[in-house]
Order: sequence, then C-alpha cells, then structure tokens
Amino acid sequence: MLKLGEFIAKRRVLILLIGILLLIPAAMGYLNTRVNYDILSYLPKDINTMVGQDILIDEFGQGGFSFVMVDGMTEKEIADTADKISEVEGVSEVVCYETLTDLNIPKEILPKKVYDFFNKGDTTLMAVFFKESTSADTTLAAIDKMRDITSEQCFISGMSAITTDMKHLSDSESIIYAIIAVILTSIVLVITMDSFLIPVFFMLSIGIAIVWNLGTNFVMGEISFITQALALVLQLGVTMDYSIFLWHSYKEQQEYFPESKTEAMAHAIATTITAVVSSSFTTVAGFLAMCFMSFTLGLDLGIVMAKGVVCGVISCVTVLPAMILIFDKAIEKTSHREFMPAFSHTSSFIVKHAGIFIVLAAALFIPAFFGYNHYGVYYKLDSTLPKDLQSVVANTKLSEEYNMNSTHILLVDSDMDAKTARNMLDEMEKIDGVQFTLGYNSLVGPAIPDEVIPDEVKSKLKSESKQLMLIGSEYEVASDDVNAQVEKLNKIVEKYDPEGMLIGEAPATKDLIDITNRDFKVVSVLSIAAIFIIIAFTFKSVSLPVILVAVIELAIMINLGISYYTDTQLPFIASVVIGTIQLGATVDYAILMTTRYRTERASGKDKHESIGIALSTSIKSVITSALGFFAATVGVALYSKIGMISSLCVLLSRGALISMVVVVTVLPSMFMLFDGIICKTSAGFTNKDGGNASKPHDVEAFSH
Repeated sequence: MLKLGEFIAKRRVLILLIGILLLIPAAMGYLNTRVNYDILSYLPKDINTMVGQDILIDEFGQGGFSFVMVDGMTEKEIADTADKISEVEGVSEVVCYETLTDLNIPKEILPKKVYDFFNKGDTTLMAVFFKESTSADTTLAAIDKMRDITSEQCFISGMSAITTDMKHLSDSESIIYAIIAVILTSIVLVITMDSFLIPVFFMLSIGIAIVWNLGTNFVMGEISFITQALALVLQLGVTMDYSIFLWHSYKEQQEYFPESKTEAMAHAIATTITAVVSSSFTTVAGFLAMCFMSFTLGLDLGIVMAKGVVCGVISCVTVLPAMILIFDKAIEKTSHREFMPAFSHTSSFIVKHAGIFIVLAAALFIPAFFGYNHYGVYYKLDSTLPKDLQSVVANTKLSEEYNMNSTHILLVDSDMDAKTARNMLDEMEKIDGVQFTLGYNSLVGPAIPDEVIPDEVKSKLKSESKQLMLIGSEYEVASDDVNAQVEKLNKIVEKYDPEGMLIGEAPATKDLIDITNRDFKVVSVLSIAAIFIIIAFTFKSVSLPVILVAVIELAIMINLGISYYTDTQLPFIASVVIGTIQLGATVDYAILMTTRYRTERASGKDKHESIGIALSTSIKSVITSALGFFAATVGVALYSKIGMISSLCVLLSRGALISMVVVVTVLPSMFMLFDGIICKTSAGFTNKDGGNASKPHDVEAFSH
C-alpha cells in the first residue's frame, strides 16, 4: 500500500487531472440515466397486477389511464376537448359520454347507468387511456400537454398525473438538496476541523465521487427518484468520515516525516486504505442487504449506495490527497485552533457512572421496542404531497363529485358471455365501497345486438383474448377498506374466471404492502447477520458483535419508536432504509471506540483506564462524524415538499444523533459491565507481559 501511496503523492497533478477528466463521461452518463418516478413499477414482474399491465398495453394499446373531470362545459365544448386530448401524442383512447354517442349508437338506447357514470350535476367525466405505462416518459409528457391544451375547467387525476407532479417537484428540488447539504456540512467541518479551507476540498473530492457514482448509474438504465434524491446526501454523509480520517492521518504522519509532506501523505494514504476499506465493509454490507428484496427498489438503492461508498473510498485516497498536496500552502494559511472541546470531563463522567447509563438504556428499551413495532406507515404517495398540486386538487374534486377515490381495472376472458359478465358485475356491486362497475355488456346494454356494435367501440373494451371492465371504489388507495375490497373482488373474479386479473393502483399497492412486509424482515435479518459476521472476524470475538449490534439496534428502535409517540406516519420503506443505513453507517462509531478499547486493554491497562482512554480519544471523531451525517440530511428533511424524501431524511438525521449519543454513553457502559466476558471471548484483549502492545497508526490518526 505504501508504494501505491507514494505513486499517488508524487503524481498528484496527474491524479487530480484524471479525476477531473472522469467527470466528463460521468456527467454524460448521469444526463442519460432515466429517473423512474413510479414506485409500483418495482414490484415483481410475475405477479398478476404487473402481468395484467403488460396485457393491457399489448392487447389494448393502453397502459396508464387518468380521469379528466370537466366542470360547467357544454356538450360541444366537452366533445371538442375530448378531440384535442385524443390528438395528444401518447394518448390511446378518450372515452366519455359524448364520444360514445358519436359512434353511431343512439343516445336514447344507451343504458342510464352509462350516463350516470359519466355525468354528475354540471360535471362530466372522461376516461383517458395512454399508450404506455403509468410512468412512461410519453405518458408524463402527455399529461403536461393535456394540461396545456385544456382549460381551467379541466381536472386531470390519476396516478400518471401524480407521477408527473412528483417528477416536476423532484427535479426542481434536487439541486437545492445538494446546495443545502454542502453548506450545512461545510459549517460542521469548519467548526470541527482545524482549517477553514480543508472543508472545501472535502466537499470537492466527495462531489467528484458523487458524480462518478451517479454517472455509472447509466449501466442500470434507470434509477428511482428516491435513489437519486437520497444518493447525494447519503454518500456525502457516509463517506465524509473517510476524508476526515485521511486528514488526521496526514497531520500525524507529518510528525514522523517533517521534512517531506509527500512522504507523509504517502504513509497517510497507505494507512487510510487499510483502515477505510475495512471500515467501509459494514456500510457496504448494509446497502447490499437491500438487494435481496423482491421489491426491486431495494436493489436499485442498494447498488447505487454501495457503489457510492466504493467511489467515495477511491476519491478519498486519490483525488483528496492530490488536492491537499497541491494546495497545501493555502490550507496552512487558513488553519485555526480547534473549536471543539476535549470532552475529557464528559468521558470521565460517563465511565464513572456506567451503571446509570445501563439502567437508562434498559428503561428506554421497553418503550422504544413498543414504539418500533407500532408506528404508523403509509403507502399512498400523494397523501403527503402539497395540497395545491394540480393532481392532488383533481383527485380531491373527483372524490367530492363522484365519491370515487380509486378505480380498478378488471381483465377477463373475452368469450365470457353477457349473462355471466352481468352476474359477475352485479355481485361485485354489492361489495361495500364499490360505486360502479362498467364493462362491455353494461355499456352497450341488452337492447343492442352485438353485431351492430362498431369495431371502434369493441376495440376499446375487447381484444382477442380479454375484455376490459372498470370498477370504481369510494375507498382510498392503500387503506384497509380498499385492501379488503380487493380481496373480495379477487375471490369473485376467481369464481367466474380463474384466469381473470384485477389490476390498477389499489390492487398493485395491496401487493406492495404484502411483498414489502416480507422483504423488510428478510433485509433486516440479512443486514444484521452480515455486519455481525464482519465485526466477529474483525475483532475475532464472539461477544463484541452482539454488544455492538445491540447498541446500534437500540438506537434504531429509539429513532423509529419516536414516530409512534409523536403520532407521525412514516413511508413504507422507512424501516428498511433506516434499519440498514443507520446500522451500516453508524456502527463504525462503535467499531472505532472498540478498536481503541482493545488496544489499551491489550497493553495491560485495567478496564477503567482502557475504556476511559477509548472514549476520550474517540468521542470527538464520533461527534464530528455524526454531526456531518446530520448536517448532510437535516436540511433536505426541512426543505423537501415530497413527504417520502422529507420523512426519510428526518429519520436519517435524527438517527445519526441518536446513534452518537448511544455509542458515547451506552457502549462504554456495556464495556464496563461485560469486560470480563469480552476478554475471555475475544482475541487481543489480554497481554500478560503488560505494556508491549503498540497503538495502531490508524486508530491514533482517527482520534487525533
């Protein structure tokens, strides 16, 4: 590693130039990576709701759909509006009462049920079907175009409209996320570091790593908007420790090599590579655990963030050293005394009162565990969006005027006879919350012979193998009521057509709930197991993995449990994101302190002195790391109007502080309590000769 360090230090200009040049292909990759704003598209492709979506596109030429409610228009204005919408690129069909009566079907013989479906008071409803899926680029562009060409009397609702607004909101906020995170993190670094300028180079090197990471997402084809929003702040918060580590190591090595800063940096790089790579294993393991979810948003987020950690490590040991050496004089001129106190009295107090902190931890565990298992969760994304968004306003009006909060699409055998279809729909209408059922036979009615129905009408609702039906529900998506309704509807469908499929936002969201409940349990076990094994091998210990993981898990329970006591509903992915990221990222705080504790114990010191030194030399690094993570996420939490992003960043920022407090207080107290067991079950914790063990440079550098 030393030879690599020497190569980087001596060829610093070349290294920095290469790092900057790599930004060009990375930027091109970033600009050509599609962002997916549809959470439901990450469901497994082989479940009925997803298979049905493909059938809808392949056989009907229809993917997503929206209801357009028009208010106070004449029949001619409604027909003209329908014609305009039908000409929009990406729109497959526009179905409303006026378009149906234009298809050579006398208005008088259309069933009253059809009129009642499309008309309520002064409002009229249009069903607009798109050629591609709910979140396809053409569909989102079509929504924007429809808004441009329709008047203020038109309200476009549905998942495609929500997704369009989510896209605009996310795109407008992304740059602000970066600016806020950089400013707040820089403030923390100025306070906690010994130079006003060094935070600038930290931000630049981490920024380069972030662009590398986002640019390489091109090979994935697309990433989720959640991944894109979180990747920047998470990579900044998680990998900042590596930069701090390198800087402290470089400062220490200058004491050994006062005549050559190049040589000092070479040794600092070598030390950093050894320590940071091993430290990053726990973080990467936490992210990779998410890749085992069948809900592939976990795979998306896990790969991008694991990649981000790797990019962060590479930039930390190449680009950052080059910057520091090139601008060394400027950095020295902006040096200042450290503003952070030594915390020596704090460390002494905690060690002396270890019993109190153990009792407090035990007392907190019970309410934290209860809250952790009982906090509220939401799955409906638009429930936390600003109420003045066009799609939210439209959905509200649709609910008020038509008492319709969700619409299911039913695909059944096209050969199902009219009597069977009517019996099935009649049975469905009796289910609580079903507002209407509408199919081919209910549309044309028994008075119209099938032979005289124009092919244009048939093609809207029938293909060679399937016929399409609509079921309106007064229940909101993701509610317990609509989930129970979907279950009952599926049982009826199975009775009449075992191959039938109930699809749409509500059935897909129900699948999301069922699948993620299983996924999150698997990911939680995998992340804990992976980090447990890494710690066990790192310290060659049976007891330390239990203690370290238990301490961070307590912090996670407190973090999520707070939401129960504050009556705050969390996004459905909160538990897996926090459970893996908070564990993987903040367990490093515990590993740092444990490493120093082992060193001091091996040198022959007693447990009080060993734990006191470990805490006093680690506390500043832990606080700096935690405050950096907090700063990178708290600004986004306060600024973002997207409820899911804001909630996750609140949890991440709060989790960093909670982990910091728990590691600083509970972990040394656990060492005091279980010191005897730790020494018996761990390698390197005893040295009968006393005082012969030396302090590893990496620990000394980190706690400088």
